[in-house]
Amino acid sequence: MSLPIIPTLALTLLLSLALYRYILYPALLSPLARIPAAHWSARFTRLWILTHRYHERETPAAHQAHTRLGPIVRLAPDQISLNCVDGGIRTIYAGGYEKGAWYPNLFTNYGGVTCMFAMAEHSTHAKRKRVLSNVYAKSTLHASAAFNASTRILLEDRLIPRLRELGQDGAEVDFYDVFTAITTDFVTAYVFGLANSSNFIQQPDLNVAFFRAYKGSQRYQFWPQDLPTFTALLAKIGLLWLIVPKWVARHGVDKEDWVLRMCDGAEAEVVKVQEKGQQGKPEHWPTVYAQTRNALLKEPPTTTDPKSPAPTSPTLRPRRLEVASELLDHVVAGFDTSSITLTFFAWQLSKPAHTAWQTRLRSEIASLPDKHDAKAIDALPVLHALVMETLRLHAPIPGNEPRTTPAHAVLGPPGSDLEIHDIPAGTRVQSQAWSLHRNPHIFPDPNSWKPERWLEASEQQHREMLRWFWAFGSGGRMCVGSNLALFDMKAVIVGVWGAFRTEVGFDKGMVHRGGYVAEPVGVEGRVLGLRLFERSCHESCD
Repeated sequence: MSLPIIPTLALTLLLSLALYRYILYPALLSPLARIPAAHWSARFTRLWILTHRYHERETPAAHQAHTRLGPIVRLAPDQISLNCVDGGIRTIYAGGYEKGAWYPNLFTNYGGVTCMFAMAEHSTHAKRKRVLSNVYAKSTLHASAAFNASTRILLEDRLIPRLRELGQDGAEVDFYDVFTAITTDFVTAYVFGLANSSNFIQQPDLNVAFFRAYKGSQRYQFWPQDLPTFTALLAKIGLLWLIVPKWVARHGVDKEDWVLRMCDGAEAEVVKVQEKGQQGKPEHWPTVYAQTRNALLKEPPTTTDPKSPAPTSPTLRPRRLEVASELLDHVVAGFDTSSITLTFFAWQLSKPAHTAWQTRLRSEIASLPDKHDAKAIDALPVLHALVMETLRLHAPIPGNEPRTTPAHAVLGPPGSDLEIHDIPAGTRVQSQAWSLHRNPHIFPDPNSWKPERWLEASEQQHREMLRWFWAFGSGGRMCVGSNLALFDMKAVIVGVWGAFRTEVGFDKGMVHRGGYVAEPVGVEGRVLGLRLFERSCHESCD
């Protein structure tokens, strides 16, 4: 019995088209076919890289591929990773490639209100950044009465007394919890004013509960980021709980409500000062909040607040969620990254092999006339080298930062056999700090913590290291809060090691997670236990 001719031809044509589109073209004919593949299957399927992303091991997997195959690697049919400056991060990130859907799929708040970080288009992002960047400028931080006053209170009245209490009788202090608390308090104090900020240092149970839920919810980001259509379908039919537990959504609402409450408190302070002329204490001024709300009030609203009327000014109400969405991102990005860096810093500095570095640091801190002078702290060379080396080796966000290519993009080391022309528009391209920071030609012995590389480098070597240093990204979308992050970390370090000497007691949990964020994984609920020794700096630094 013969098969019908027309259906058979149609089926053959469809199979041929599928074979061409999904196998022959991506594997053999695409401009990307010249790029070495991280895995044999990466030429025609995303399965290999999606598996690594799901298990949060993409960062080491991509790095291993670069180590084997060179500076440009194919991760999937339409995805490539670059580990180079010229033809890589300078072209992609300084060149203003768009972010694509990966960011707004996850980094939006309050039912879809976009913050600056999630803005896909470069022009929209640039407009928002122009009105916010000055509040995070180094000169602004150095001169800020609010920031300097809150810093003194946070360290002298909260952190140091808390550490004395925790470290009594030689007890080990889990510094990851301490650092999550103090960095949250630092960021929220500058954003919302001290009176409206968190006080996690003095509320440790609240800090641990919030932070455990926050970090736990990050384990489920894979679904909306990398499989958004599938995730949306499950949500539509009421089966999202099969892949994302219901408590994750509840935590998201709690987090948003927490930030809204701080926003409303900050708004009351702004109204009191700007509209009623009542002068408050410097530490209570909501520096970032005031800048953000005043800037957004000059623009037409893009959303409305569906919530019940809040205790805020009628003028602000149409922009309430836009302000809150923006500042929620500032808060969580600020405490998450700084607490990770400080934890790895404390671990390295407290190792027996690095006693000399701790001695040098404490001696340098002792030389400060004022341990809360932001400009003087920034000028400490040993402290700066220690922080830079920790950010290099232990970048808190070392994973991929995807962008999408325009038409006819050219990527790869210029003039080399790996320079690829006419890359298809919409190709996902990415780089990662983990690999950039481990180039042995730029950072000899790259897997070792060596602060001396920042102190002993020649001017040319220093310039080249900074070209490859990517802890805060680069280009127009470079982290807007990098100066605040550097200073709050340095201020905490001066506070802690100006008062204590530390030794490692427990550090089995000090292993990086291999996803987008690289916090220490912890063991049985513990991460880094340090013993504190409160001696005068003169005694410990001799």
